[in-house]
Amino acid sequence: MDKFSGQKSAAQYLYPPIDPFDQRMLAVGEGHTIYVEQSGKPDGIPVVVLHGGPGGGCSPAMRRYFDPSVYRVVLFDQRGCGRSRPHAAIEGNTTWDLVADIEEIRTTLDIDRWIVFGGSWGATLALVYGQSHPDAVTHLVLRGVFLGTQSELDWFYGGGAAQFWPEVWRRFTDLVPEDERGDMIAAYHKRLFSGVAAEEMRFAKTWSQWENALASISSQGLGGEPPGTYARAFARLENHYFTNRCFLDEETAILNRMDRLKGIPGWIVQGRYDMICPPRMAWELSAKWPTSELRMVGDAGHALSEPGISAELVRIMNRIALG
Repeated sequence: MDKFSGQKSAAQYLYPPIDPFDQRMLAVGEGHTIYVEQSGKPDGIPVVVLHGGPGGGCSPAMRRYFDPSVYRVVLFDQRGCGRSRPHAAIEGNTTWDLVADIEEIRTTLDIDRWIVFGGSWGATLALVYGQSHPDAVTHLVLRGVFLGTQSELDWFYGGGAAQFWPEVWRRFTDLVPEDERGDMIAAYHKRLFSGVAAEEMRFAKTWSQWENALASISSQGLGGEPPGTYARAFARLENHYFTNRCFLDEETAILNRMDRLKGIPGWIVQGRYDMICPPRMAWELSAKWPTSELRMVGDAGHALSEPGISAELVRIMNRIALG
């Protein structure tokens, strides 16, 4: 839940707040309309920012990682979340739909090629998009890598992270009958899509709090109280994607298609103590990607707002700007 994880702690490394020069709603088919905005320099180096979740939505702080005198920054809310409509909808909402949406945005804005910048689920989507449309990508800048594999889901929803945060894990599991705790994704799916509004909201908030509580290295294990409408979209969309293994199979698995990124420069920024997306996957990704650089950030967890991670991302974007 990058959107609500202590953004102020990283503010010293970011560019000043800016407003968009363009905001629009873009119809992308199957009843979905997505929010798209542009900020920075209208004729600058184009970069598209892919938010996490799925279902996290973009935030104004995401504009601030880029020099506004250099970059043309494109942000959008993925299907079903943020200002996109219909809200919290899972119909017509798959990884491949989102890849198509990114291409629709690129062609609508008359952009030839662009930098793709994404973290967590946004890194997953950036990699799948880059592998699907390598000719449209100049660089990939990734943070907190998640590759959409079963082992990663098992880590976070099957008790791996619980070894470090047993009291927080218990709050997450206590809502579910004991005989269903062997598959927490399925147990929450049943209740997030029950059709009972109060039940859906209760489980959505608890799902969101489990992730938010582990996002920052400075966390005390409290997940906060996320806004209800945000939590519902975030939890339903994440659960939908994870129930369907992010719509990836053996043929489309990211590590099995790394040849498609041949020659594309990449930067991977990873918190050494990331409890949500452990560093092993970032390391495996870099090992299969000769034109990438892995920047392991000590004293950092998962959140975009970790000071060390924010500082590294800004340095990378400044370096790219120099050519």
